[in-house]
Amino acid sequence: MFLSNKCQSIEEPLTIGMSRRSREMAQKGIQVINLSLGEPDFNTPEPIKQAAIQAIQENFSHYTAVSGYLELRQAICEKFKRDNNLIYTPDQIVVSTGAKQSIANVYIALLNPGDEVIIPAPYWVTYAEFLKLVDAKPVIIQTSLETNFKVSADVLEKHITPKTKAIIFSSPSNPTGSIYTKEELSEWVKVLEKYPQIFIISDEIYEHINYVGKHFSIAQFESIKERVAVINGVSKGYAMTGWRGGILAGPRWLAQACDKIQGQFTSATCSITQKAMHKAMEIDVETYVKPMVKAFQSRRDLVINKLKDIPGFKCNIPDGAFYVFIDITQLFGKKYKDQTIKSGTDLCFYLLEEARVSLVPGAAFGNDNYIRLSYATSEELLDKALNQIKNAILQLQ
Repeated sequence: MFLSNKCQSIEEPLTIGMSRRSREMAQKGIQVINLSLGEPDFNTPEPIKQAAIQAIQENFSHYTAVSGYLELRQAICEKFKRDNNLIYTPDQIVVSTGAKQSIANVYIALLNPGDEVIIPAPYWVTYAEFLKLVDAKPVIIQTSLETNFKVSADVLEKHITPKTKAIIFSSPSNPTGSIYTKEELSEWVKVLEKYPQIFIISDEIYEHINYVGKHFSIAQFESIKERVAVINGVSKGYAMTGWRGGILAGPRWLAQACDKIQGQFTSATCSITQKAMHKAMEIDVETYVKPMVKAFQSRRDLVINKLKDIPGFKCNIPDGAFYVFIDITQLFGKKYKDQTIKSGTDLCFYLLEEARVSLVPGAAFGNDNYIRLSYATSEELLDKALNQIKNAILQLQ
């Protein structure tokens, strides 16, 4: 009876919920292959761990500046210049406790009640859900397998209204793995140049997990750069999910606002994490990151080949990240015993019980005609999981 209306309006992310259900089953002795969480199974690269150990030994255990200590923010600026051809100064960088907090800071800094935020679907779970806490309204643009889960400039413009305050998207995408090309972003920019009241939030946390070429940021277009917040971090590309290190790069006024907001929530992120992030910004990507990406690509290829043999599953070939977003509409209406498949949610719970594999319903990402499979685990487990999924699907009549 004490919980606020806003708290009660927020739903637990289905990604976390499905993973929790898997753990509960495991505690009962039921072995479940968990393909629900977007967490690399690799360990953090050794130089990063050693930097953190050294920081502990040298007693780097006191408060830092809210946005992160200066040398870290300088290293982040150097990374953006080196990898993305983006020029920032340290006062345009805010280091947060994960990319989630970076996005939350931006939402709180920008949005008023009633503001509209355009979100291409499928989208990462937090984009729409967190808007409830700032009383803003999501405007969802549905995409499909046929459009490679991407929004054209024309469709984007059709969803702009006088209340549109921002657009948020990810490239490479969670949950689809789709990547916007330079040409596609250029067409977006031509539209956005006509609407100076719209701010762009570009989630680039999967930047390094790219199988088709160089990552391209929408912030590289000078005409709109002062209206772009780049969200990044170390969780995915550097296998540092538990370290909780997020990055915001944007106009100075936004960084100052996010610094003020974060100062009231958490202050700076963990000082040891910051030292680890500093090293991550400096390590050789070819040596420490590319081998992980190569393994992800091999796993993707294995998964795509296995999915071709599963009746009723349709998918594209993802260009990045480590997910496959699978159209399962051909299975709607099929039954096993007294269970009828009517949605991605139904199928995920069926596969959890019958195949002992945990996946995430597309409902988590704005479209329950799909399910998401994360291939951030070993090829051995993926092969086993997909065999079990196939057997369970073949039981449906």
